[in-house]
Amino acid sequence: MEQATALREWAVAVKALEAGRQVIVLRKGGIAEETKEFRLESPRFYLFPSYEHQKQHLVKPKAADGVTSTQDEAALHPETVRITSFAEAVEDIEVTDAETLKRLEALHIWTEDYAEERLKWKKTKPLHVLLLRVYRLETPVDIPLKESYGGCKSWLRIEEESAAGHLAPVMTDEAFRAQAEAVRNAIAG
Repeated sequence: MEQATALREWAVAVKALEAGRQVIVLRKGGIAEETKEFRLESPRFYLFPSYEHQKQHLVKPKAADGVTSTQDEAALHPETVRITSFAEAVEDIEVTDAETLKRLEALHIWTEDYAEERLKWKKTKPLHVLLLRVYRLETPVDIPLKESYGGCKSWLRIEEESAAGHLAPVMTDEAFRAQAEAVRNAIAG
């Protein structure tokens, strides 16, 4: 994993991606983004689980227990972060209206209110819906939790060198195509 790029995402969302329950993330960009907006910095990246802002009331009830379980898991090893997955951005779709976002509601774990709040934040900037093909690492990689990995930013440069090993897709090609098509149909209306 030499000088690898990673996308910070709520740990509960990373788990949903790894389980094949969703194939999208909603990005607007963090407060500390250098560009002040979200930009796809790399089409291939590790998923870096974040625990800072995830809250049970911001995800749908069926995902709420995942917030607690990921936080409990992280508390067992407070000085490290476990990287368990890798993703390829198949598409970066810009959404600018609440109606389109509402059509995506069944395809992600966030509450409708939270998703709409993300859309409204920085009103002049679009919400990026990243369609991701996700792979699990055969062997998870534990890295030291550094201060530079914190904060409200989307992209990180992982400084540690470590072999990620074999990558296995979290879903079959057919299942991914079906979910990707559901996302595209929802966007198209």
